[in-house]
Amino acid sequence: MPLRRSQPASDSRPPGSPGVLKGDKVNKQLNGAWLLRPTDIEVSPGECVVLRGPNGSGKTTLLRILAGMMAPSEGTVTLDGRPVDERERATRDAIAALVGAPTAYRDLTLGDHLVLIDATWGRDPATCADRVLAQLESLEIAHLATRFPHELSSGQQQLFHLALVLIRPAHVLLLDEPEQRLDTHKRALLTELLTARAESGTSLVVACHDPDMTEALGDYVLDFESW
Repeated sequence: MPLRRSQPASDSRPPGSPGVLKGDKVNKQLNGAWLLRPTDIEVSPGECVVLRGPNGSGKTTLLRILAGMMAPSEGTVTLDGRPVDERERATRDAIAALVGAPTAYRDLTLGDHLVLIDATWGRDPATCADRVLAQLESLEIAHLATRFPHELSSGQQQLFHLALVLIRPAHVLLLDEPEQRLDTHKRALLTELLTARAESGTSLVVACHDPDMTEALGDYVLDFESW
């Protein structure tokens, strides 16, 4: 599958961040059926690759493989030349993925969830509240901080799921249709946030159906076809 370059990528890279995320001829078969045809992909710091194509063409499967959630039938995925596997701490430190709905707890508020994630990744407890508030404000859901996940609308839930991933101090973001259930304003807001992450040196792989987001974000576009 060819990559199409649409605009130059930023060379910005945070100190100590991992380098290239690379999938080499990765594919997935299940009971003789193709979930993902052999695919090559390479993403450097500050670049965004958009995965584009119809449902069922393999975009989500590729994201799962890149995140180390699923082993390919053939091919390899590496980050800085090292195998990617979500069971390894190095992979979890480097890669944050939104592929399907993340686990949420009924008796924790949105703010509680973000505090828990912030603490999990070893950040300074003294400034945790500031980071949580900043993340909620960036997605315009600070007024929902004391609500429980089951009290949210579908669009609010999507913003909450994005907050759970974006608050992570990750160097690689893998997002499966992050624009789903968002209105036009929120899609534009999300595009700005993801652009800023790329400009800071974060690598992004985003499965997306929105042409405006694809045009704004994509340094490269990887087109998928139905099998």
